[in-house]
Amino acid sequence: MKPVDLARKLRRDAAFEPAALDRGKEALMAAIRQEVEPARRPTIIPQLPYADIRAALSFLERAFGFREIPASRLEGADGVIHHSLVEFGDGVIGIGTQGAHGAVSPQGGGIESQYISVAVADVFAHYQRALAAGARIAKEPREHAGGHRTYEAFDPEGHRWRFVHQRLREVPATA
Repeated sequence: MKPVDLARKLRRDAAFEPAALDRGKEALMAAIRQEVEPARRPTIIPQLPYADIRAALSFLERAFGFREIPASRLEGADGVIHHSLVEFGDGVIGIGTQGAHGAVSPQGGGIESQYISVAVADVFAHYQRALAAGARIAKEPREHAGGHRTYEAFDPEGHRWRFVHQRLREVPATA
C-alpha cells in the first residue's frame, strides 16, 4: 500500500480508535522508507544470446522460475523481441539476440562457453520444477563437501545452468 493511502486509512481508523494510529505508525514509516530509499541494482548483468528470445523467456520462467522485467523488453515493429531482462532474487540477466556483439548461443555455435550459477532455496524442489518443464538435466542433484547441493540443466538452446544451495558469506556492498 502506498504511504498516502496508508496514512488515509490510519486517519480513518484513528477517528474510531485512537490506539490504531500508534499501531500503524511503524507500518507507515516502513512504507515511506521503501518508497524513498533507492532500490539496490545489480552492477554486473550477464548477457545470454538466444535465437528465439520469446521461447527462451517462456522456458526460463516456466522451468527455472525467472521473471521477465516487462519494462526492459525491446520489441521490433514486426513483433520480434530483440532484448529483455529477467530477474531471479536480486540477480538480473540480459536475454539478447543471437549475433549481437558477436555472441551466439551454444545451439548456433556448437559449443558451451560458459555456465550461469543461480542460488536457490531448495535445490531438490527446483530440480523437480525444471524436470517437469522439460529441462534437459546435465547433472542430477547431489550433495557436496561443505554442505552445499547442486544440479545442472540445459535450456533449449544449450546454455548450461547450475543451481546451488549453499551458505554464502555476506559480501559488503560497494559504492
